[in-house]
Amino acid sequence: MKKLIFIYLIILSFLTVGCSSEKPKTTASKRYIAEMEAWRAKRIKNLKSETGWLNLVGLFWLKEGENTFGSGKSNNIVFPEDMPERIGKFYLKNDTVKVVINDKVNVSINGKNIRNAVLQNDINGKPDILAWKNFRWFIIKRGDRYGVRLRNLNAELVKDFKGIESYPLDEKWKVKAEFIPYSEPKILEIPTIIGTVEEDTAKGYLKFELEGKKFTLDPIDAGEKLFIIFADKTSGKETYGGGRFLYVPKPGSSGNTVIDFNKAYNPPCAFTKYATCPLPPKDNYLSLEVTAGEKNYGHH
Repeated sequence: MKKLIFIYLIILSFLTVGCSSEKPKTTASKRYIAEMEAWRAKRIKNLKSETGWLNLVGLFWLKEGENTFGSGKSNNIVFPEDMPERIGKFYLKNDTVKVVINDKVNVSINGKNIRNAVLQNDINGKPDILAWKNFRWFIIKRGDRYGVRLRNLNAELVKDFKGIESYPLDEKWKVKAEFIPYSEPKILEIPTIIGTVEEDTAKGYLKFELEGKKFTLDPIDAGEKLFIIFADKTSGKETYGGGRFLYVPKPGSSGNTVIDFNKAYNPPCAFTKYATCPLPPKDNYLSLEVTAGEKNYGHH
């Protein structure tokens, strides 16, 4: 009996040693935790705002010429059934979109009671906004296509939104990167979720090291920061299949910056089918698992 107890204790000691040899989780500093909590709170606030992505309820592509719209099934563009049956008409001609609102419908344009107008699209970031009760819509341009994007400020997704699951914070994912200029700007071909390909340029690339291996990413100039669309080995599994977005500070005089993958976030298409997201350019696929930042949301 004593011999059996002795053998049992030896086996237990081996099991204990095996458990204690597991690599401990990296803990972030209190200052960094506070910084990330503030970043995530702002992220959620923006998603739920009037101009956020959670309230999208429709995307309708315009055909050349007349496009009637309203909740009536006979319209070219059929809005939700709790909207007026016949709201008006869009006219697309020579890359210009004009709207005419029916007299009996109380629709405003940029807060004013205007019955017809040539509409500015979203390319410059300031589209003309049409409104009826809790609904908002405006014109988007994607390549040579024009569409109507519809919002419902009382959308169920806004009401039911519980936040986004993310990987545990780990400061090892704050990586020093060197910005190396190209001799000439590199043309990036950026595919989109709607099947088009857009072009942008990268003035240089970011070179960094992770897990003992060297990697590069092509960023896009985004004013005060650099913008990155990337995918990795978690894409389509734990994270959104169409990649993730990330902003990075522009390099200082040393040519260096920091890529914080904890701030990698989902594109709009992870939340709604009514977005028109860019996908990662071919050189921005990382051959490692980036277990940092936001995980996938829902089943998009």
